[in-house]
Amino acid sequence: MNVDRKLNTSSEMVRSATSIPLRVAFRELELYDTGDVAGADEVFSPNLIDHNAAPGSSSHIDGMRASIAAVRVGFTGTQHRILFYQELPEGWVVLRWEMTATHTGDAFGVAASGNPVSIQGIDIMRIVDGKIVEMSHVEELLKLTQQLAVVRPT
Repeated sequence: MNVDRKLNTSSEMVRSATSIPLRVAFRELELYDTGDVAGADEVFSPNLIDHNAAPGSSSHIDGMRASIAAVRVGFTGTQHRILFYQELPEGWVVLRWEMTATHTGDAFGVAASGNPVSIQGIDIMRIVDGKIVEMSHVEELLKLTQQLAVVRPT
């Protein structure tokens, strides 16, 4: 479902979700916006399988906690907007999102640049008993590194 871009922050979508799987999926992005590392326990199963964990990171809930903390340390004003979502059978949810923020701290080993950043991503997750048990995701990481002035476009 395409969403109205004026009213679609992750927090707004959590409040207006019509099902538990959608609420959990939107809440996952809201954790990154608020930096709520402890909130990972309410959203992710302890046995989470992250099919795209960062190299050297846990593919379980600890990896999600570390990722939420890393985003919060590296960026301020983080806001996810939901561009598209679809709830599918058997607890599957697909989200297409955009994140905007300002790079004000060490982010993934890159010192603060003060640069604004904007990237998009797609999350596919399976939610069982109100928790994410499995997910795959892709983010525009090359675009992010270009905006952090790590990699210059050619």
